[in-house]
Amino acid sequence: MTPKEFQNLTQQGILLLDGATGSNLKKEGMPTGICTEQWVLEHPDVLSDLQRRYVEAGSRIVYAPTFAANRISLAMHGLEERVQQMNTDLVRLSKKAVDGKAYVAGDVTTTGKMLEPRGALQYQELLDAYREQITALAEAGADLIVAETMMAVDETIAVLEAAASVCSLPVMCSMTIESDGSLFFGGTVTEAVEALQEMGAAAVGINCSVGPDQLEAVVRSISQTVTIPVIAKPNAGMPSIDAHGIAHYSMGPGEFAVSMKRLIESGARIVGGCCGTTPEYIRELAGLL
Repeated sequence: MTPKEFQNLTQQGILLLDGATGSNLKKEGMPTGICTEQWVLEHPDVLSDLQRRYVEAGSRIVYAPTFAANRISLAMHGLEERVQQMNTDLVRLSKKAVDGKAYVAGDVTTTGKMLEPRGALQYQELLDAYREQITALAEAGADLIVAETMMAVDETIAVLEAAASVCSLPVMCSMTIESDGSLFFGGTVTEAVEALQEMGAAAVGINCSVGPDQLEAVVRSISQTVTIPVIAKPNAGMPSIDAHGIAHYSMGPGEFAVSMKRLIESGARIVGGCCGTTPEYIRELAGLL
């Protein structure tokens, strides 16, 4: 997909993304503390079934499960030499699951490490890690790139710079924020999206964070700041953790869909769900739209 093709897609109406991946994999038995990407490759049918159900529910873009498949994050599991293989296999798995009925976004995210001078991570190291991963995603056939759950503007700029140097795919960028719009590593999301638009992002916005009922003012502020499409992919409300360590989210599919409609009225044009959402949430949202 070219940036122009992405622009044309967003001009056709509200663009529906998928819902959560990780929280649904945990329901299917994925343990905590392991490498999600490796578990998916060992249990491909679980992911394939989930993504097929998202497409059936109405998702036009599905995220490949390549979330943390960068060299820095994979090193925590001793898998840093498998970047190309894992990203290739995971994109192909998603492409097979959607069967040409939806686009597949190559998914990249924060390493969780702070860049200098706040932390020890050097910008060039981060840039190289993203270049390596995005090269593999593009070569595997990803239709576009999404940088999601990003915690700081400088690391998100590194994604955009890396992508521009290795491919011509459009890049969506979404940050995770506090309910007041502040970023976890400093600054505000409004300041961040303005900088990301200037750096060439195809769409900007928020994901994860909190429930949609707490984000109307933030989405409105973003939509008044940028001219590119605004993304809203929040959680299914706020979670509570039970005695077994399982997260239970406060919003059901119907309530989530109604709240998401208010985010659309506030300016969101690319919408979906994050933690706690399922294909039923996407189906409810599609029906409401």
